[in-house]
This record gives sequence, C-alpha cells and structure tokens, in this order.
Amino acid sequence: MSALLRLDAFLPYRLSAASNAVSKVIASAYQRRFELSVPEWRLIAVLREIGESTQQNLVQRTLMDKVAVSRAAERLVQRALVSRSEDENDGRARLLSLTRKGLALYDAIAPEARAYEKQLLAALSKEEIAALHAMLVRVQNAATALEQNARERDDEP
Repeated sequence: MSALLRLDAFLPYRLSAASNAVSKVIASAYQRRFELSVPEWRLIAVLREIGESTQQNLVQRTLMDKVAVSRAAERLVQRALVSRSEDENDGRARLLSLTRKGLALYDAIAPEARAYEKQLLAALSKEEIAALHAMLVRVQNAATALEQNARERDDEP
C-alpha cells in the first residue's frame, strides 16, 4: 500500500480547491462592482439574515477567523454599511447591524449572488443539487464533530 497522498483524490483538498475557485470568481465581481471583499460580503449576508450580532457570533456563523471578521467589520463600519452599538447584555461586546446603506447594498448584491449560484449549478440536476447540499452539510457536521472530539481529548488530563 502506497503512503503517497494524491491531492486530487483527497477530500479536504478537493473541497478547498472548489471553494477557492468559487470564491475567486465571485470575489472579483464583488470587488469590481461593489468594492467588497468576500469576508465583507459574508458579514453583510449574515447580518441581513440574523439582524444584529456580536463579532464573536459572526466568527461562529461565518466560520472565519477573528482577525478576518474584525477587519471586515471595521471596513464596513468605516463605509457606513454597518453600525456598532453597545450590547446591553454584555458591556464589553458591541453589536453590529446593517445600516440602510448596508441593506440597500445587500438588495443590489443578492440577485447577482443568486445568478452566480445558478450558473455554477447549471450542469447539475435538481436531485444532484439537493444531494450535493445534503452531502456538504454532512461533511461539515462530521468535521465539526472531529474538531470537538480533538478539543475534548486535548482537555483530558
């Protein structure tokens, strides 16, 4: 049995390569038309979906690291697309929410995002799209469980 790891057959590599390819094409469109990075768009999309949120919650929701969320949030605040307010439940935390300008930008981008998704999935049947979605959720859940198990092992004395 060979110990050679073939990247083209290695699931983490395939997922990363696919994600990077999709992000690259969409990022260039967001940057060109709306002067947004992918992390900035993700924050806008999540804030539109859930309303206001702390940066810590955005880290968990977007699966981005703290630095990426912090930088994206700061740029969005500077552009008046997102506002910050004090969290009444936690005096140290700040709540982020979309401004009217941020909501208007979301409304301009969302149809384009859906159009890109439609083009990306055009070669797949409805059944294949549903299966792909279900499989990606299962892979993500399995990865989350592996990470949790590793943390628990690390915490053991």
